[in-house]
Amino acid sequence: MGIVYERQGRFAGAAFSPFLKKVDRFSSKTLSASLKQREGYASRIEEVHAEIGRIIEDLQERGFKSPYLRTYVVARINPVRFHRAKKGETKPAMPIGSALTRMLASAKKFDADSVKRGDLALVAAVASADE
Repeated sequence: MGIVYERQGRFAGAAFSPFLKKVDRFSSKTLSASLKQREGYASRIEEVHAEIGRIIEDLQERGFKSPYLRTYVVARINPVRFHRAKKGETKPAMPIGSALTRMLASAKKFDADSVKRGDLALVAAVASADE
């Protein structure tokens, strides 16, 4: 996320944090090789972020006004949202490249008509309980 923050100061990284915790791990590659790979991931995250922005605009046009829209959309398109790590498991739920590909595909086919006001209220309630 740091690379994306360098490129876009207004990146909403908090919404991506639960996703990245499940798919990202420390690299055993050299720093230069790892940085090059991470720059590729950052570009893909920026793509997903742009698509999420489009979805949010669509939802706002439909009358949804909530500070939790981004969190809701990211949770809905997260391909590993239901994965629970077993005790002692260190392997990621899915390789990050595959997860980002699936996430972008889900974002592109996201149906804003399927969103109900109650779904958004539930996200708000859970988020306020975490704070």
